[in-house]
Amino acid sequence: MTTARLTAPLLAAAAAITLATPTLAQDRPLNVLTTVAMISDVAANVAGDCAEVTSLLGAGSDPHLYRPTASDVTKLASADLIFYVDPALEARLAEVLAGFSDRTPTIGLARATFDTDALIDDQQEAGQIDPHLWMDVSRWARIAPVIADAIAEQRPDCAGDMAANVENYTARLNALHGWIGQAIASIPEGQRLLVTAHDAFEYYSAAYGIEASEAIEGISTESEASIGDIRKVAAFVVDSRVPAVFVESTVNPRTIEALVAEVRNQGHEVVVGGELFSDAMGDDGTPEGTYIGMMRANTVTITRALGGTLPDWPEALAD
Repeated sequence: MTTARLTAPLLAAAAAITLATPTLAQDRPLNVLTTVAMISDVAANVAGDCAEVTSLLGAGSDPHLYRPTASDVTKLASADLIFYVDPALEARLAEVLAGFSDRTPTIGLARATFDTDALIDDQQEAGQIDPHLWMDVSRWARIAPVIADAIAEQRPDCAGDMAANVENYTARLNALHGWIGQAIASIPEGQRLLVTAHDAFEYYSAAYGIEASEAIEGISTESEASIGDIRKVAAFVVDSRVPAVFVESTVNPRTIEALVAEVRNQGHEVVVGGELFSDAMGDDGTPEGTYIGMMRANTVTITRALGGTLPDWPEALAD
């Protein structure tokens, strides 16, 4: 079934819902809806009491593969402001989001925040970017003022408070960025090798000194891994003597399990170093259910599995 066939009825329903929605008082919190929780957590920290922020996708949801439901369209229709990353991430939501952009401010943060030449290209898809920007904390911090400005367009009285929130939250993210760099630097040279199920860690690798990263699947999980893909990555693991490989919370673990089996067939012992959060955060109410906690958890897992030691946690993030 094509995306157009799938989304046309949903868009028609959305139009009806939007027309039926009354104009509400300007002093209520702005209804902000995001696609992924990595955005909503930043937005909630920035907005404070000026907005109610929710996300469509929860823990374990793969934004590359996620198709909108009727309830999603209802949520989108009632939103005052919508944020997403880029169609390179939310591919199957793209048409629905485009349909709402005529009636609701709908902002793709990758393009709104960065020039295209500042983003990593998808080597397998011409004209596409790598949308996993949150993997570089210093880069992801730059969406905070963009979000604040968009909310201030509709809630100008909140601009001052949000500017202070942006400054405070950015300081926390800067502390996190520095801590991750120290942790990865503790891994012995020659072992800073990151092997994952899909190619979501290029920004992380570039920002924090990973010497090489390999993935079985490409930037999007829409393409299925082949036996050839597994054998190619297995050869890298064997040749580089990689000690550990990693599963992801949004990707079927069978891909990595097949890799481990192939590596062992080639005479090298490798372990699964743990689970990483790539395209979704952890469960609500857990440390990993926040952006800072997600990035901390990933770094703890990578550092320990590859032979590094964790530095002291920054005082700025003591809470």
